[in-house]
Amino acid sequence: MAAAVSALELTRQIVRMNTINPPGDEEACARRLGALLEGAGFSAAYHPMGERRANLVARIGGRAGSRPLCFTGHIDTVPLGAVQWRKDPFAGETDSGKLYGRGTSDMKSGVAAFVAAAVGLGRRLEGTAGLELVITAGEETGCQGAFDLVAKGALGHAGAVLVGEPTSNYPLVGHKGAFWLNARTRGVTAHGSMPERGENAVYKAAKALAVLERFRFAGPPHPLMGQATLNVGTIRGGLNINSVPDEALIGIDIRSVPNTPHAEIKAQLERELGSEVELETIVDLAPVYTAPEHPWVGQVFDTMRRFLGARPEAKAASYFTDAAALGAAYRGPPTVILGPGEPQMAHQTDEYCVIEHLETAVAAYEEIARQWCRI
Repeated sequence: MAAAVSALELTRQIVRMNTINPPGDEEACARRLGALLEGAGFSAAYHPMGERRANLVARIGGRAGSRPLCFTGHIDTVPLGAVQWRKDPFAGETDSGKLYGRGTSDMKSGVAAFVAAAVGLGRRLEGTAGLELVITAGEETGCQGAFDLVAKGALGHAGAVLVGEPTSNYPLVGHKGAFWLNARTRGVTAHGSMPERGENAVYKAAKALAVLERFRFAGPPHPLMGQATLNVGTIRGGLNINSVPDEALIGIDIRSVPNTPHAEIKAQLERELGSEVELETIVDLAPVYTAPEHPWVGQVFDTMRRFLGARPEAKAASYFTDAAALGAAYRGPPTVILGPGEPQMAHQTDEYCVIEHLETAVAAYEEIARQWCRI
């Protein structure tokens, strides 16, 4: 039988591995986790994704006629930012019941917790419906790792998906989609002293910005997630002050809801922006939603009542997750987002997770896996 794994110590170990994306450098972290899982009876397959980058898919069990429960999480992190940290972001320091470091909440604590739970159950999972652990690289840059696994056909089947993203251990039944577009306008360059000889792409972009500011989605609000949102995050135009710019680029961040298909959103934008604006899709991640009435979701809510003190109410996340890529590949299984990290600490300076929440997550994951596998 494999030795028990401390989720706190494992989180500390993988926080000490710098996996800031870019460049990522997730392979060593994936192999550390894979070695622990192999020691507990799992098969571990590494799927390279560039130099020193890899995704990990680990499996155990898989009784005929059943589908495993998938636990998934990513091991890349965002950059540190410009503000000086008071704690070393790669030391795994603890202070006042908190573990500090880049990725502690988003989301190495969640990955460590479900790996620790899986190792704790170990070979008892053999002969059951089993588990499939999908640990990805490149999530922070548009779920690259998850899409890479889908493209390679590296995934098996899953009857349900649990995403260990930060929720303070409160189960969520979905999240908005991410639909990122570049809106490009084109013109004709000329000397800045003779603008009448050119065609100014920035002026066209300014007109487009006014349309985007007034834009209202045609689809109705979702009963749980509300209305889709649109934000202009970047704008770039021109190369130098004394030339007429012949190109401008607007970066659009749309967070969609399940009853607002991306194709319809793009068609509406094209109609309202007109022919002088070209739209290019950058990221296309569908929303994720499972009805709270689904039996497995209800079972998870009942399990979490014991840990939270009250039965959870149906809520959704504001961020996107790898479930947007994995859900379609698994043919739409019920999905819950549930992890020990603090959502408000994601991408923050002096990021931390609460140690008590980490320990609770291990116990909750073990119970959810036992119920699925009937052990």
